[in-house]
Amino acid sequence: MSERPSRPQRSTRIEVAIDRGVFMISVAAELAEMHPQTLRMYEARGLIEPSRSPKGTRLYSQADVERLRRIQQMTVELGLNLAGVERVLALEVELSELNAQLAAKTLEAEEARLALVAELECLRRSMGANIVRYSGSGTALVRAADARAMFRPPPGARKRA
Repeated sequence: MSERPSRPQRSTRIEVAIDRGVFMISVAAELAEMHPQTLRMYEARGLIEPSRSPKGTRLYSQADVERLRRIQQMTVELGLNLAGVERVLALEVELSELNAQLAAKTLEAEEARLALVAELECLRRSMGANIVRYSGSGTALVRAADARAMFRPPPGARKRA
C-alpha cells in the first residue's frame, strides 16, 4: 500500500449575522441550557420570536439564544416570574427608545445653539463697533453708546476745578 501524501487541513469560517435564524429549536435549547418546551412556552408568551423557515420550522438566532439566557438569568438568579421578566424587557425597550429620543433632542438643541451663535456673530459683525460685550451680566450685549454713558457723570453734575 502506498501512502497518500497528507493534505493540509482547511478550515472554513462562516460568519452569520447575529439576528439571522440558523438554530433549530433543539440546538437553541441546548445552547440556552433549557428544554425545548420552555422555548415554545416563551414564544407563546411573546418573550421570544424566532423566525420561521419556509416550511414553518422555528429558527433561532444567536441574539435569540442570548435573550433566552438572559430570561433564564432573570428567573433563576433574580427570582423573577415571567410577568416580571416581561415587564423588565418592556421597560428596557422603553428606556432604549427614550435614550434615542434624548440623543435626537440633544443633537437638535446643539444645532439650534450653533445657529444662534452664528446669527449673533453675523449681527455683531453687521453692527460693527456699535455693539460691545458687557462684562457685568455674562454674555449680554449693549450698544457702545450705552456702555460709555455708564461711565459719564450724570447731566447737571458740575465739574470741579
